[in-house]
Amino acid sequence: MAARAHPGGSRRASRRPLCRRPHRAARHPDLHPGLRGAGTNPGHLHPARRGGRGHGPARPAGQSGRRQDHGQRPVRVPPRTQSGTGPRQKRRTRRRWRVLAGLGGGLVGALAVLAVREGPPPLTRLTPSSVVLAADGSVLRPFLTRDTPAAWRLPTAPDTVDPLYLRMLIAIEDRRFAHHIGVDPLALARALGQRLTRGRVVSGASTLSMQTARLLDPQPQRTLATKAREMVRALHLEARWTKDQILAAYLTLAPFGGNLEGVRAGALAWLGKEPRGLTPGQAALLVALPRSPEALRPDRHPEAARQARDRVLDRLEALEILSPTQAAEARAEPLPHTRLPLPRLAPHLTERLARAHPPGTAVRTTVDAGLQRRLEALARESLADLGPAQSLAVMAVASATGRILASVGSPDDLAPDRAGAIDMTQAVRSPGSTLKPLIYGMAFERRLAHPESIITDRPMRFGAYTPSNFDDTHWGEVTLRDALAQSLNVPAVMLLDRVGPLALAGRLAQIGIPLRLPAGSTRPGLPLALGGLGLTLEELVGILAAIDAGGQAPRPSALPRPAEADPPSPLLDPVAAWQVADILAGSPVPPGYSLGRGGHAGRRLSYKTGTSYGYRDAWALGFDGAVTLGVWVGRPDGSPSPGAFGRGTALPILFRAFERLDGPVPGPRRRPDDPFAAPTRTGDLPPPLRRLEGMRPRFLADPEAPRVVFPPDGATLDLKSLEGPLVLSARGGRRPLVWLVDGRPLATPAHARQALWIPPGPGAAVVTVVDALGRSHTARVWLALPPR
Repeated sequence: MAARAHPGGSRRASRRPLCRRPHRAARHPDLHPGLRGAGTNPGHLHPARRGGRGHGPARPAGQSGRRQDHGQRPVRVPPRTQSGTGPRQKRRTRRRWRVLAGLGGGLVGALAVLAVREGPPPLTRLTPSSVVLAADGSVLRPFLTRDTPAAWRLPTAPDTVDPLYLRMLIAIEDRRFAHHIGVDPLALARALGQRLTRGRVVSGASTLSMQTARLLDPQPQRTLATKAREMVRALHLEARWTKDQILAAYLTLAPFGGNLEGVRAGALAWLGKEPRGLTPGQAALLVALPRSPEALRPDRHPEAARQARDRVLDRLEALEILSPTQAAEARAEPLPHTRLPLPRLAPHLTERLARAHPPGTAVRTTVDAGLQRRLEALARESLADLGPAQSLAVMAVASATGRILASVGSPDDLAPDRAGAIDMTQAVRSPGSTLKPLIYGMAFERRLAHPESIITDRPMRFGAYTPSNFDDTHWGEVTLRDALAQSLNVPAVMLLDRVGPLALAGRLAQIGIPLRLPAGSTRPGLPLALGGLGLTLEELVGILAAIDAGGQAPRPSALPRPAEADPPSPLLDPVAAWQVADILAGSPVPPGYSLGRGGHAGRRLSYKTGTSYGYRDAWALGFDGAVTLGVWVGRPDGSPSPGAFGRGTALPILFRAFERLDGPVPGPRRRPDDPFAAPTRTGDLPPPLRRLEGMRPRFLADPEAPRVVFPPDGATLDLKSLEGPLVLSARGGRRPLVWLVDGRPLATPAHARQALWIPPGPGAAVVTVVDALGRSHTARVWLALPPR
């Protein structure tokens, strides 16, 4: 190549390209000269139209207002390469994303510097509703928060939610949740780029951490300043919490319409179920609702809710989280059309437990939610058989552990006409005859009697106390087995007279039951055998549960028992407990029921009924070797319920309650390997136990026998007030009557019912009257002089 002269006088060789490239005209000889400068090849070119304003297909000749083709033919050029797929376009795109990512990363760094000055978000809203949970973790009853406004905010952990819902939530809201530090630079760069190129917000950049920060401190307006604050506080959350903690906070605070907060409250209110087992359609709805909870409420805006759910499903299908078949089936699922009430099981028990714990506490109980629901339904059904203003209560306890499985304080806690707000499982009432099993058990335990021992059931008087049977009839000679099974009163009082009322009171105190005596009473007496004290249904169920468990069981409790808790105090020895349970298994069955049919097939029930004085309380308690159930029926105000008694009113409800138990039926009760439990006939007993002759009451009470009317037994007489002899008076008996004072007879007229006696001085005296048939009655009195 020839050299060219340089202006400075020097010579240099002409420049030549490192790579020869043919001229554009040579490369594209058929290209129009005016277009040879284009960097890429166009497609089909058509003649100009409308004054050269663009290129388009030629118009047919003769059309009105259209330019006709001037005979030019389309120029055929090689096909154009699609935009964005060439190497140069790819490099340009990568550079653009690197710039945007750098901007996003720089913004994140700036936010990290600001985070040091801004401070973490407040955590006051993270205090959830108080909630009482069943043994399986399901909700028995939540309580509104104390915030203003109050909300249903149920605490929710990620492991209590369906994994499919969590996958959907993260895929839709924050795909890089597991990797970013609270702010996602790539999402932020994408949002900035879309905003700059399109002039509007196309997609947001909020991460789940930012949304959690916003939920912790909601602001009335959405501005760039509040957005920056969310980013700063999201960095704080990421620095202090784990990802699971952040996710748990979101799951607890996310709005679901109205005063529902958290996915658990949303699932219960809209789907009527816990968020553990969700269908794809249900999970997609719960993902969509927090985006606009009021505008997407299914009960008010069903079509908007359906479209929002389907958009989530479309996105999940595109991300291959759902298959096309799964997505189609999910779109076909019906939407809820009403908001359901949140669970409200065991209202009395849950109210009591919630008050005993700080606000926001999740109280885990031992309650079986299914059994609780079934027994509450039974209580409502039983109202049809009750009179006006009557109520009832039911309690179920696991006998061996004392765990309360169900507690129904009333059929309807909102019914004022039945005083439904009163928890009758905790009300102190007269137990009637329901303490007899414990009295018999204590007599067996001390070897004072045996179930096959014979006792006489006849009218008797114990000092001033004259018990009678429920139907005012007497059985004569019966075994103690029959006496307890038939709930005879006189034999029970005779046994308590031998065991001792103080011993019974001490045994109750030993298991944590206080002695509640009627007003005016200071010492326990024989009336304890027939209900002369106050007990609650929970306490009575605990006594029967201990007998069912072999004589020893923890007190009933709805809270889980700590593993390191002390062993419970024994109530009875195992042999006595088995003997009592064996006797109660032979109690009469209410009319229309059978232990061998229906829900009682193979179940061996032991049960005891009771009726308090004046028909104020009807009781029925029973156990089957695994569960102890108790039923109370009456009026909460303590007024009488004529015709309501244990065997006729409460026992049928008890049998229906046992029918509602699920699980395997316990096997037969095993006889203890003890000689005292072996005899099955009276003749096999040792002679002292065959007939309880030594257990005499203080005085027989034959209706026709004589009785000392004055002075009454136990009276104290003032000697100074006497003016002359003391008149002794009697009634009943066959005359002539004989009077004795301290064993010495008094001179009396042959057919008189009175006698005169001059006391010798202060001190005790025993006055006895004997009739012609040898029947007698005695009164012990005290003669005293007033103090000077």
